[in-house]
Amino acid sequence: MAKYTRTLIHIPIIHAHVDLGGLAEPIRKIKIAKLGPQAWTSNVSGIEQMWKRIRERVEQWDLPYPHVRVYQDGLPVCGHEVEIATDLAKTGSPNHQLLLSLLKKGAVLMGTESAEILLEEYGLVKNLLDAKTEEEARNIAERQRRLSKDLLRRRDEFIADRINETLCAGETGILFLGMLHELGDRLASDIRVSYLHHPPFGRRKTGGSPDRCGS
Repeated sequence: MAKYTRTLIHIPIIHAHVDLGGLAEPIRKIKIAKLGPQAWTSNVSGIEQMWKRIRERVEQWDLPYPHVRVYQDGLPVCGHEVEIATDLAKTGSPNHQLLLSLLKKGAVLMGTESAEILLEEYGLVKNLLDAKTEEEARNIAERQRRLSKDLLRRRDEFIADRINETLCAGETGILFLGMLHELGDRLASDIRVSYLHHPPFGRRKTGGSPDRCGS
């Protein structure tokens, strides 16, 4: 039976429109064209309600926040993590506003993803959005399907490694992670995972490597 020394609270998320940065407007136009204005508005409202419920739940927690590390989908390891979260919070991002709330309680915000891999993914999405016709978009999407799957796998590997290496014994991690991600058995066996919703990680492995703690 595994001996747990670390805890990770996983919160599956859907990104709000404002979290998409420079891709937000072209994605909005495409979704409105496909779904229609009413369905788009309903989709935005549903995401807002999801974040409202998440914040209500999280703010009820009584955690030892100086010993809490927060990991965020899409936040690169760069040395400017707090500045990035602050800028996005100012745009109205409920995700990043919640991050700042946790930081005020003493939690530490961790760079979570590889900047290089995120830039690769951004390039793929940008190419698709720049397509002039639906047929061109379909052709691009078909060519990029395998690349996108590989990028997501590499992102998941990096995220899991980052948590394994930086979440120290006796600490609690809070992970905000998009629903398409699958960390699976990549997390070390001494990390006890709890979920805000139904667990998406799949089965856990029984073995693991020693953690390396860092900033």
